[in-house]
Amino acid sequence: MGHTVDAVCPDKEAGDRIKTAIHDFRGDQTYLEERGHDFALTATMAEIDPADYDALVVPGGRAPEYLRTHEEVIEAVTHFFEAEKPVATLCHGPQVLAAAGVLDGYELTAYPAVRPEVEAAGCSWVDGVVRDRNLVTAQAWPDHPEWLAEFMDLLGDEVSHGDPVAAADD
Repeated sequence: MGHTVDAVCPDKEAGDRIKTAIHDFRGDQTYLEERGHDFALTATMAEIDPADYDALVVPGGRAPEYLRTHEEVIEAVTHFFEAEKPVATLCHGPQVLAAAGVLDGYELTAYPAVRPEVEAAGCSWVDGVVRDRNLVTAQAWPDHPEWLAEFMDLLGDEVSHGDPVAAADD
């Protein structure tokens, strides 16, 4: 949609590949974790300046458990909230925001198991995709279409959900 995106990770360099995990829901009491895909990082976290970026996406899944323990991640998150820049996160991602101490007074959602943690951080938990000021949150990957459309709208992009067959014929 015309945005330049960098993917970074503490203690990794641009070009390094990182592993992902897929959380799926198959009727169990919680999610099932399976091996995801690898993807290449496009920048080195130690070399970026959050002030150079318009928005932030904090991933969900297993990553927040790791990311919230790194000071440079907390500093980056704090920058985006202090500057009131757009932030999107889903699933366990709000754990990073809670660790940064930026959730007080927000209304948001997260993976339901994270609800006690984000409420303890001072926010109200809502069931469904939520946009509150500069923050867009969702519970899990099934929310991706609505969550991403809401984030794109916050960024000022127009998102339409027309007939893909008709669009392909144009």
